[in-house]
Amino acid sequence: MSQTQNTTRSEELIELENNYGAHNYHPLPVVLDRGEGVYVWDVEGNKYFDFLSAYSAVNQGHCHPRIIGALKEQADTLTLTSRAFYNSKLGEYEKYITEYFGFDRVLPMNTGAEAVETAIKIARKWAYEKKDIGHYQAKIIVCEGNFHGRTTTIISFSDDPDARENFGPYTPGFIRIPYDDIDALREALEDENVCGFLVEPIQGEAGVNTPDAAYIKKAAQMCKEKNVLFIADEVQTGIARTGSLLAVCGNCNCQGHCEKQPTYTQPDILILGKALSGGVYPVSAVLANNEVMKVIQPGQHGSTFGGNPLAAVVAVEALEVIKDEKLAQNARELGELFRSEIRRIIEKSDLVSKVRGKGLLNAIIINDHPSSTTAWDLCVKLKENGLLAKPTHGNIIRFAPPLVMTKQELLECVAIIEKTILEFKKTV
Repeated sequence: MSQTQNTTRSEELIELENNYGAHNYHPLPVVLDRGEGVYVWDVEGNKYFDFLSAYSAVNQGHCHPRIIGALKEQADTLTLTSRAFYNSKLGEYEKYITEYFGFDRVLPMNTGAEAVETAIKIARKWAYEKKDIGHYQAKIIVCEGNFHGRTTTIISFSDDPDARENFGPYTPGFIRIPYDDIDALREALEDENVCGFLVEPIQGEAGVNTPDAAYIKKAAQMCKEKNVLFIADEVQTGIARTGSLLAVCGNCNCQGHCEKQPTYTQPDILILGKALSGGVYPVSAVLANNEVMKVIQPGQHGSTFGGNPLAAVVAVEALEVIKDEKLAQNARELGELFRSEIRRIIEKSDLVSKVRGKGLLNAIIINDHPSSTTAWDLCVKLKENGLLAKPTHGNIIRFAPPLVMTKQELLECVAIIEKTILEFKKTV
């Protein structure tokens, strides 16, 4: 491809995507070419701190050598068999992940949205076969502001107009209640046809909405009392991102691997994805105990790629890295430092009104209307200063760096954020 005069390689590649790809994303104007640890480089060789981590898929850092090594070794041997046959890696992975998270069984899938769909199917089948809910009358409670994916079923209970508008007709069977509202949940649970409560322990896409400290524990207990499945979507919050192995672990001092501390709330169904592979390969999983998972029988659900040997070895190594490198502990400690530093910056500027989050999943609220371009413009300036982040919901910027970040690197990033905020001028 020839490069026209005064046109950069990045501009050329952006034009290619614009001309030949569907316009279903609005990327920041940077073309990334390689990554290592907490850093990425664009095609011109400019270096950046990655403060998005592929929406928390790259918790273990870009191209972690152990995970890449496992991928390469298995890729030379066997990549895919489908589930028509057994393979030599799947059983070992299933034993490993169920023991790691404390469940009886796992149903392996590929993407987070597929895992959510799987959990919905399991919950509905359980409703009819175990709870004796009337045929096709089962309902699942969800929360306003949720983001569980973009399949037709999932967007049916979304309240995001971009995700939902003109994609109907919508799938019935969902009750939407306000997030972090225990009274609303209590009322919804009075419906005898309710079989599950699907919730993000922290709403990431909605702007890192962190509920009351007791919300998840109370919600799980209420579900148990009503014989309703508590379904935790930890696709983004799981795998050490929030300072514990899982966000439902609360504030347990798990040192990178949950040891069932008193604050731990075990879901009836746990949904994982993203960092389950360290961002190397699509891997997701749905975990549950026998009484729930055994409602699924041969031929009733599956995936050609789900549970393939490549995914199995990558996921095991990705989880080993989390434990060996104590990344949950690192996320907890650096998260506290980050929020403290951002609060210090907020005192110097009226551009940012609030910081919120847990572990290394955080967001700042820009003091401007959600329809303004201020958050986007600020992210462009951050990029020019060497740090990549992205707005969500208009006036919110999410900050979620790889968990392998050091204290010194975090402070370098804080300095970039401080400089950018203090020098930033709003456009009229």
